[in-house]
Amino acid sequence: MPKPFEFCKPVPREVVPTGPDWIHEVKYDGYRGRVVRDGDAVKVLSRGGLDWTWRFPMIVEAARRMKERQFVIDGEICVLDVRGISQFDWLHSGKYNDDAQLYAFDIIAFDGDDLRPLQLDQRKTKLAKLLERRPEGIFVAPFERGEIGPQLFEAACGMDLEGIVSKHIRGGYRPRTCDWVKVKNRAHPAFRRVMDQFG
Repeated sequence: MPKPFEFCKPVPREVVPTGPDWIHEVKYDGYRGRVVRDGDAVKVLSRGGLDWTWRFPMIVEAARRMKERQFVIDGEICVLDVRGISQFDWLHSGKYNDDAQLYAFDIIAFDGDDLRPLQLDQRKTKLAKLLERRPEGIFVAPFERGEIGPQLFEAACGMDLEGIVSKHIRGGYRPRTCDWVKVKNRAHPAFRRVMDQFG
């Protein structure tokens, strides 16, 4: 397993990048986290390094049910409403811990191999294969590729989603020089939370 682990953090931008080598994912409103399995041991860890294994049992059980015994998955911990839209207030309240799932968008270690040097499209393929049986509690983030980014962002705003994250398909997992780009819906509560935080 790669140690130490650093999260690749999207850089905020005003404009969605376009071009054939970009993919675009809907941004879910939740807590950034990772799921680590090493043999029989499974942990759910926060971006700040807190051990949240006790807090999110559905995610832990999903990882335990997989036949693969060693992996690190990067994603967003979220609670979904009946429409499949993440509700941050529900997650933050702590009342829905049993319902929290992981919106998995990357895999950075598998079967003892450090996958961070691989291109994003290669990591995406490995992640899809790992989760092809769709274990309840962890689900693969869908994505669109190419020029569709701006239209996807408009659609996300129309559905009152937080925004989108765009990533270069050939990029490695490089936290210090992360090329991920996030464009936020300014009408979404998550944007207002950030503005309130920084005055």
